[in-house]
Amino acid sequence: MKLLNNFLIIGILNLGLNACKSSETNQEVNANVYPIVYPRVIDTTYTEEYVAEIHAVQNVEIRTRIKGFIERILVDEGKFVQKGQTLFVLSNNHYKEDLLRARAQYKSTIAELKSVEVELKNTQVLVSKNIVSSSELAMVNAKKEAIEAKQEEAQAAISVAKLNLEFTEIKAPFSGVINRIPYKPGSLIEEGTLLTSLSNIDEMLVYFHLSESEYLNYKSAKEQQSSSKVKLKLANNEPYRFDGVIEISESEFDPESGNIAFRARFPNPERLLKHGGHGKVLVEKRINNAMIIPQRSTFEIQDKLFVFVVGADGKVQQKAITPVRRIPNYFVIERDLSESTALIFEGASDLKHGDKVKTKVANQVEEPSPEKNEKTEIPEKKENSGKKPTAVLVPNRTHFSNSILKG
Repeated sequence: MKLLNNFLIIGILNLGLNACKSSETNQEVNANVYPIVYPRVIDTTYTEEYVAEIHAVQNVEIRTRIKGFIERILVDEGKFVQKGQTLFVLSNNHYKEDLLRARAQYKSTIAELKSVEVELKNTQVLVSKNIVSSSELAMVNAKKEAIEAKQEEAQAAISVAKLNLEFTEIKAPFSGVINRIPYKPGSLIEEGTLLTSLSNIDEMLVYFHLSESEYLNYKSAKEQQSSSKVKLKLANNEPYRFDGVIEISESEFDPESGNIAFRARFPNPERLLKHGGHGKVLVEKRINNAMIIPQRSTFEIQDKLFVFVVGADGKVQQKAITPVRRIPNYFVIERDLSESTALIFEGASDLKHGDKVKTKVANQVEEPSPEKNEKTEIPEKKENSGKKPTAVLVPNRTHFSNSILKG
């Protein structure tokens, strides 16, 4: 029995020593100094992306106006052509003959008209001498009017024949780039056959859609800002080097989607953009009095976002926040915190609710500012300075799911 008691005493002593060691270890962990930051309220901007369709400022189908065989094709697919340049030549022998026939008919009516004018003059003399009745004179006048009508008809036939002959040469209505040419020389084509299409891509019209709320916000923001410049991201996610300008919007909302279409005009001096392409329009929007915190200060639990708040007693408390929008390196949040709330900036994964920590203010972070793409020095937080501190700038090394964002 005495031996058993001795073993119990030894075991209790070992447990006490282990507990002391564990406590010392915890004290060493908690003795680490954690950097802290403070929420900031600033005016900043963010970029919204909208799926867009790219259209040429002019895009027309080149169709035939007459029937015939393609005799020559004077352009190639994808080539640039000038306004008035001949693109296709159709066989024109038949239309030349039609023009010659129409001219001959016109000459025939001229001869008939001269003949009837002589007849009319003679009839007038006979009527004045009462040799023939006035009804004869009326008949001659009617005959003259009929021949004059035939003459006008012959003139119209000449005009039609000239037009048809001109239509055998199909010319570019404006300067642009030729699209695919499905027919080859020798092909028989009917009137109205599509030969190719022509696009003027010196400038491009880019269409994108906004919801009703976004449309109203844009209109109110436009009253405060004179600029309507936007950027374009291409289908390969590369930025387009030239800026565009929002010109107009449609007059009504789509009843099915609830969206309204906007149009932006982009210069295309390098002819990189093509008709029918796709991309994303990047619209810069402004947020006034936005409360921001570094993304690095946050952590996620079950699709909810949290931060560790340092209390006056040095203990950390886990607090949920409501993110509104993600901007580079930061979250814009609802007013869940105050500007004087100290947040653990780094090392939150080593802490748990209720831990007591030592802290220091993050002094300098070289990262792009959310408002200006410059390196910014962050002054330490000073009490009673009378000025709002600038934004805390931190590297973005953590990715979060979109499900935690509000809106």
